[in-house]
Amino acid sequence: MEWNRSETLALAKHNCAHCHGAGLRFSRKGAVAPCNCVLRTIFRICWDRFVRCVTQERHLSRVSVEPHVGRARPATWGRKDEEYIADFEIIARRTLDDFEHRLFRYHFLLGASWKLCAKKLEIDRGNFFHAVYRIEQKLGRAFRETEPYPLFPLDEYFHGPSRIGPPRMPPKSETFIRPAALEFPVPVGKTA
Repeated sequence: MEWNRSETLALAKHNCAHCHGAGLRFSRKGAVAPCNCVLRTIFRICWDRFVRCVTQERHLSRVSVEPHVGRARPATWGRKDEEYIADFEIIARRTLDDFEHRLFRYHFLLGASWKLCAKKLEIDRGNFFHAVYRIEQKLGRAFRETEPYPLFPLDEYFHGPSRIGPPRMPPKSETFIRPAALEFPVPVGKTA
């Protein structure tokens, strides 16, 4: 997955000290990487959607059909809100180490304040917020770079890719012959 400016520009903070609102950072080797402000923004967008999916009434969840390209299985049924909740938590569990996952669980999933989390994890305020920023950056990257179905952008996750698969080309063994009845008559005296 390659990051480009058109993808990061809208997500970057205009007053960021590192990228100055461009959303991309360049390493000394010339590699392009997203700025940490972009990764935190991606996490916060995904987090807001997670909270919305978790707090909505259960009867509001809908079953949706996802079309597929191919004849073997033309469509599948799913409950996208519940799938998103599960994917969000699974990616967090796989990406974070033990300490970060405990902090994520206390602060984000259970909603504990920073004071309660800092007391429970025996860390000071500064280390707590640095750890929260690290968690947001790690998960923002993971939510965007997960293959083959990333959690971000949300519209592609919930509504499928915006483009339909490639057009079906006939196999090379098929040849199309133009019937003689459809050939255009050539006027008398003129050659084709």
